[in-house]
Amino acid sequence: MGAVKMKTSVTLRAKAHGVSHSRSDISIRDLSFSIDEPTARGGTNAGPTPTDMALAALAGCTNVIGNKCADPLGINIGHLNVDIAAEFDRRGVTLEEEIDVPFVRVVQTVVADGPASEEELQKVATETAKFCPLGKLFEQAGTTLETVWRKA
Repeated sequence: MGAVKMKTSVTLRAKAHGVSHSRSDISIRDLSFSIDEPTARGGTNAGPTPTDMALAALAGCTNVIGNKCADPLGINIGHLNVDIAAEFDRRGVTLEEEIDVPFVRVVQTVVADGPASEEELQKVATETAKFCPLGKLFEQAGTTLETVWRKA
């Protein structure tokens, strides 16, 4: 019997229930969580904001894809810590004016605590940039995405 060929395209699903003007309860697979605004902006702070979630998704994707890329290269990166700082143009979310690129610049610092050399980390960084769907999403949206990998 031959190898099973994986689908190249799948449908991802998420459901949101608007609990209030600022809070959405989200269901994805068998997981549930809330997205909300902080109390200072009229929310209940029951979860991260939508823009916070976008940055969290990028950090998580960098970790997952970074590890997936390191493995076949035989590079031990250990654990990754990802720190993100974003320049965000709020004029769109405040309804002041339409903004084509709300995340103007995102700087991601990825720190690996494994024994990989700086050269090996750069190989993993290059491969990760090729395959991380969230990194691609930000870049294709016009965001300047800068990712720096370094040893702990």
